[in-house]
Amino acid sequence: MGRKKESEEENPDSKYGEPAEFDPSFNGPIHKRGCTDIICCILFLAIVLGYIAVGVLAWLYGDPRHVLYPKNSTGWFCGIGEHKNRPNLFYFDMLKCAMSVNIIASTLNGLQCPTTQVCVEKCPSEFGAALYLPGQKLEDVFNQDLCVPALDLKTTTLTVSEILEKELCPYFYVPSSPVLGRCLPDFSKLEDIPPSFSNVPGLPASVNDTISIIKNGTGARSVNVDLVNGFNAKEISVRIFEDFASSWPWILICLLIAMVVSLLFLLLLRFFAPVMVWVLIFGVLAAGAYGIWHCYWEYDNYKQISATITDVGFTTNFNIYLQVQETWLAFLIVISVVEGILLLILIFLRTRILIAIALIQEASKTISHMMSALAFPLVTFVLLLVCVAYWGITALYLATSGNPVYKVVGLNSTMSSCQSLNGNVTCDPQNFNASDYPSCPSARCIFIKYNEEGLFQRNLFNLQIYNAIAFLWCANFVIALGQCTLAGAFASYYWAFNKPEDIPMFPVCAAFMRTLRYHVGSLAFGALILTLVQIVRILLEYIDDKLRSSQNPVARFIMCCLKCCFWCLEKFIKFLNRNTYIMIAIYGKNFCVSAKNAFQLLMRNVIRVVVLDKVTDLLLFFGKLLVVGGVGTLSFFFFSGRIPLPGSDFRSESLNYYWMPIITVVFGSYFIANGFFSVYNMCVDTLFLCFLEDLERNDGSLQKPYLMSKNLRQILNKSNESPKQRKRKD
Repeated sequence: MGRKKESEEENPDSKYGEPAEFDPSFNGPIHKRGCTDIICCILFLAIVLGYIAVGVLAWLYGDPRHVLYPKNSTGWFCGIGEHKNRPNLFYFDMLKCAMSVNIIASTLNGLQCPTTQVCVEKCPSEFGAALYLPGQKLEDVFNQDLCVPALDLKTTTLTVSEILEKELCPYFYVPSSPVLGRCLPDFSKLEDIPPSFSNVPGLPASVNDTISIIKNGTGARSVNVDLVNGFNAKEISVRIFEDFASSWPWILICLLIAMVVSLLFLLLLRFFAPVMVWVLIFGVLAAGAYGIWHCYWEYDNYKQISATITDVGFTTNFNIYLQVQETWLAFLIVISVVEGILLLILIFLRTRILIAIALIQEASKTISHMMSALAFPLVTFVLLLVCVAYWGITALYLATSGNPVYKVVGLNSTMSSCQSLNGNVTCDPQNFNASDYPSCPSARCIFIKYNEEGLFQRNLFNLQIYNAIAFLWCANFVIALGQCTLAGAFASYYWAFNKPEDIPMFPVCAAFMRTLRYHVGSLAFGALILTLVQIVRILLEYIDDKLRSSQNPVARFIMCCLKCCFWCLEKFIKFLNRNTYIMIAIYGKNFCVSAKNAFQLLMRNVIRVVVLDKVTDLLLFFGKLLVVGGVGTLSFFFFSGRIPLPGSDFRSESLNYYWMPIITVVFGSYFIANGFFSVYNMCVDTLFLCFLEDLERNDGSLQKPYLMSKNLRQILNKSNESPKQRKRKD
């Protein structure tokens, strides 16, 4: 005990393991290695095979047409089969959708509400009502295209009242536009409803109520207001979709510019890293200073005219919020705080920034000798895209597995005979006849749910959970595979004594094949740990959402603490996994041993980790902001119409919400820049760990020379002993 205590006093870092020792045979990633974490590898492969089996079963039993295509009242799909030329679904009375007892199931089935629905070629573009005058023909009273196909207005013997009672033709119709194949009211034309149309004599009250609700957005019952709000939300989504449809080529051009700028920025770092980093730092500070001045100027202007947010209220026009003083005051406070933090970081960490710049320069040299590393994120992106697509398709097929169950529902809930029918009698919509239920004239055959008979159908919920968990595990594994591959390639550069002569051929491909051959189990192990934490976070979000209305302050505080703790835990595990994969790529040890070695190495150099590594990450983050900010500003001036392109058919006035393409470009540019800069981040992290081990393994002597770059040695006041210096000592 005495010796151990004495050792710890001499070497205070001994509790985090002994420093790495010099190994004359070590020259980079070890080639003689064995398979690691075989049990976890077998478990992961079993989960993947089970995942494939679930996808096959879902494909056999599922029918995504129930979600992709609307269905009419007889159960036929619109847009395919015999209704191929009738892709849109028209609802006779939208008010019944909101008043339906089956509103939850209706929402899940794409607004399958208990009113007659027919497939139509085009949604109605004008107003119309069943106003009958003596001697008038039926085809002049009703619109044949909107009636039930089985009804021929020229040959039928039914009267107008019988047609309306049986819901063979609609009482009325309003201008509509197709939304996902459903005809929903076109709000741009509702202001043109004739005043007399709101009070048509002889029509049922529900029709008048519906017209009033759709036109004025008013109603006595909250469910009606909810229906109108739903229509408004759908109208906004339609306008956003129209904006994307007209501007998508320009969005792609902006994203292409972001890709070119990101690549150009990284190439310039190769030759002008010090200049670019300092220009970047002072550029961010200058931009922040300008932002503070501009926000104060806007705030002072709106303060003088007393423009407050209380005068605005809630509105979907976000430009209005930029015309009140509170918005600019909030911007001013946020930018000032960020600017102050950046200034403090620059003042106290100025010497560490020099080392960070040297690491970035070394990373630039590394990547310049293996340019294929910049293209490797595309491999990761494609694999992630496959995971997401497989998860989405499997979830869709699972959600539509089993045959749909239809039951008879009475629309008139006040009649006892109709109440006894609701949910008790199954039916076939293609052969349903309302005359079979004379005691309930309003009987309709509507969708309720998908059947749960059979082992597969009874476990659909469990299979959806399995689908989600397997997706998270596979996605995390793909990210781990990319990180370990890049780490192996970059480590081979650092530990090469004569660069670039000693760098192996095709280092990225060699690292990729080495990782797949030996370390699938270790990567799956790390991905599983991260997946379990993410599952807990998802469960906490779900519980918080379900219990939000019933929580007391103590429960909300506990839930907030739990969510914060697991968020921090996820960030820590990602950080530790990242460094663990670097150690796996270099030494080929299993996950636990590599995690222990990486953690101890980082803790033995905790000051450098907290300061140096994070400063480097911050500098690269500034680079991302520069790319995103530049492309975002360009897209703002273009989509807002301030930079018109000569000879272009695109006009900003044609956009309903010009900020939606801008937001899309900003987020897309960030993901693109993050993809390119992630290679730099991984390179810097790998070189950083190698740099720490280099300091522990070597001392600069002729037998133990440092492998770090000359620039790094100068900054750290380190030097390698030359043969002449050795002779002088001798």
